Amino acid sequence: MTESFQYAGATVEIVDAGTILAAARVNPVELLRRATFPSPVRRAELTVSSADTPEGPMHVFAAEIGTTVNDLPHKERIRAVVLGNDPVGILLAKRIAAGDPIATRIVDGVGTAAVAAYRKLGLDRPVTSAEPETGYLADAAGGLQATMTHDPAAGVLRLRAEVPRDEVQPEHLAAMVRLVLQAVVELLPPSTEPLTGRRYVVSRETIPRVATTTQEVTLDQVGGLAPVVAELRQIAVSFRHPEAMARWGARRPQGILMYGPPGTGKTMLSRALANEIGADFREIRTPEILDKWLGGSERNIKQVFRDARRYRVPTLILFDEFDSIISYAGSGGDAASQAINAVAGIFKQEMNDLIEANPNVIVVATTNFPHRVDDSLIRSGRFDVKLSIPKPDEASRAEIFRKMIAQLAAAHEEPGFTMFADGLDMAELGRLSHGMTGADIKEVLRRVQLTKAMQDARTGGMVEPISQQDLRESVAELLGQH
Repeated sequence: MTESFQYAGATVEIVDAGTILAAARVNPVELLRRATFPSPVRRAELTVSSADTPEGPMHVFAAEIGTTVNDLPHKERIRAVVLGNDPVGILLAKRIAAGDPIATRIVDGVGTAAVAAYRKLGLDRPVTSAEPETGYLADAAGGLQATMTHDPAAGVLRLRAEVPRDEVQPEHLAAMVRLVLQAVVELLPPSTEPLTGRRYVVSRETIPRVATTTQEVTLDQVGGLAPVVAELRQIAVSFRHPEAMARWGARRPQGILMYGPPGTGKTMLSRALANEIGADFREIRTPEILDKWLGGSERNIKQVFRDARRYRVPTLILFDEFDSIISYAGSGGDAASQAINAVAGIFKQEMNDLIEANPNVIVVATTNFPHRVDDSLIRSGRFDVKLSIPKPDEASRAEIFRKMIAQLAAAHEEPGFTMFADGLDMAELGRLSHGMTGADIKEVLRRVQLTKAMQDARTGGMVEPISQQDLRESVAELLGQH
């Protein structure tokens, strides 16, 4: 879903704003990093993130606009500001000259920037503070107001706006983009349409792809499970667009069952789906449900669903190792079987109308032993989607190696430090790792990383990058232990 509009002669396209806002609930989303602007604007970067504030959870829109003066040494930057060559100072001066009370409030306390701005106007006004004060820019169409702060020494203009997480809409993102472009245009030499012929695409492609922890994993980082990932993307789209579901009288999936051998990535996929949706992640484990006291397990499962009905933000509830929580014992007459049957019965009742009671919630259950789960628990209407997560084949293992290595390199490599040697043969690694799961491949890399780190510690940094031979030996070692 793409929104397109014109601004100052430029064409702006925002690709799937709902996805960007959803992703920002989990990780900051950086936008416009590759965009180019006329001189003196050197860059204009926009970041969308989420933060917990005293007023509640917020979506935060933060932009930083840098000018060419920022490329100068510190003393030269100060000189440019004092002498009136700072483009941001010029912008503020123009606003004051036009009688803009907001700009006047910004300049009143910004030290040398205030001196430069008032000198341009032939005014003699004392500077009251060395700390910048903050004014506002507003976009009436999107109902968004952003604070605007000038850092004169750095030649940087900063914009910031907050919207309650429960209220944020794609219109707010479009409004913030317009405010950024408005500030950019005011920094440019006078022109009717100073951005004519330029095209700015605000899209999910600029979302960082590196996950440093399992909690931050995205579907883009999942290797070797293309059909499963495609299915989960469809579910995420249906979750994020309830208005389209309602228009067609369609009901998105309420529950998803993932089953397959250990280590194939079922829990990781659940987290990735939550991040794709932009949902909070709530994991339910066996000890939270099963209780040795009579009636305790039933109370616990009821409480889980009672809480679920109250969630005000999108939430994915994961029942990990589902078979150990809800092992249906059939007609067993002993007390343990009756207790398990009671938990299973309550679970079925609670799942019957959960989506109607709270459309913000989606349930995922994972199991290594699907045959231990009674069919009535996972029938359609309760668990509408059932996904088999198999062990990866040779091509899939090669893809997992490729993605994991790329993520590690992106997270840890820096100028002067190379983590992996050039020319790694992923196809060979996929072939050598026959029978391995994604968890096994992660362990292969962990062992190589640890070996290199220990060598680094002993030699003081004289260590070669991880080579194909290092990876071969780690694969062989782990296979030998299986």
